Amino acid sequence: MIDTNIYLSHWPGRRLPLDETPALVEKLADLGVTQAWAGSFDGLLHKDIAAVNQRLADECVVRGDGMLIPFGSVNPTLPDWQDDLRRCDEEHGMPGIRLHPNYHGYTLDQPEFSDLLDLAGERRLIVEIALKMEDNRTQHPLLQVETVDTTPLPDLLRSRPELQVVLINSMRDLRGPSLEPFAGLGNAWIEISMLEGVGGIERLIPDFPYERVLFGTYAPFFIPESAVLKLQESELGAEIEGAIRSGNANRLLAEAQVRNPSNTR
Repeated sequence: MIDTNIYLSHWPGRRLPLDETPALVEKLADLGVTQAWAGSFDGLLHKDIAAVNQRLADECVVRGDGMLIPFGSVNPTLPDWQDDLRRCDEEHGMPGIRLHPNYHGYTLDQPEFSDLLDLAGERRLIVEIALKMEDNRTQHPLLQVETVDTTPLPDLLRSRPELQVVLINSMRDLRGPSLEPFAGLGNAWIEISMLEGVGGIERLIPDFPYERVLFGTYAPFFIPESAVLKLQESELGAEIEGAIRSGNANRLLAEAQVRNPSNTR
C-alpha cells in the first residue's frame, strides 16, 4: 500500500501514539505500507518553514527506512515563500508540497494562493491541500480553526489542467453537492482517511472516479488500522482495490517524476 497522508513530528495539542518516526514506520510496515507521503506537524504553526522542511527531509532519509517521501510545507503569507517552494523542489527533491490554508490564514480566492498554484505547476509539483486537521469539537479553545472552504478551487483547477491537486483530510466535508464539482476534473484527487460509514469507499465510487481515489491514513493523528479496515469492509473488486491501495498513487507520483526528473526520491 502507498499511504498518501501521514505526518511527522508532534501534534501541537497533545502527544500522539506513534508520533516518533521509527515507531510510525514500523507500524505502517506491519500493515503492508511500502511508501508513505509525509508532511510535518511543525508546518502548521512554525514560521521558519525552511527549517521545518529541512528537518522533514532529513528525518525521512535518516529514520524513514526507505519508506518516507517528504512533502514540504509552504506558507504564501510569509516573506520569501517562493524560496521555500524552490528549496522543496531543487534542494530536497520533493515530488510535492502540502498546504494548510486555514492554519496559515489565507483563503483559496486570494491572489497569493493562485500565485502558489502557478509556481507549483511550473515545477510540476503535486499539491496536497489539507482541508482540516482536527474535529472542530475537540479543538483547543485558543486554536479554533475553520475547515478550508473549497468553493473557489474547481475553477482554479479547471484553468490549470496540468496541476495535480490532492485534497487530504477532506471526506467529512466533501460529500454530495460539494464533491460533485471535483468529480469531473481530471486533476483533482481525494484520499480516504476521513471517509466515514460502513462501506464508505463502495458508496463513494459512484460519485467520484476510483482512478483518482488514494489510500491515506492520516497517521499518527488517526490509528492507521482504521484506513486499512475501510478497504476491507467495502466490496470493491481486485481492480478497484488495487488502484486505491497503490496503483493510483504510483501513477500520480510517476507522472510527477516524469514531468520533473529532479524529483527522484
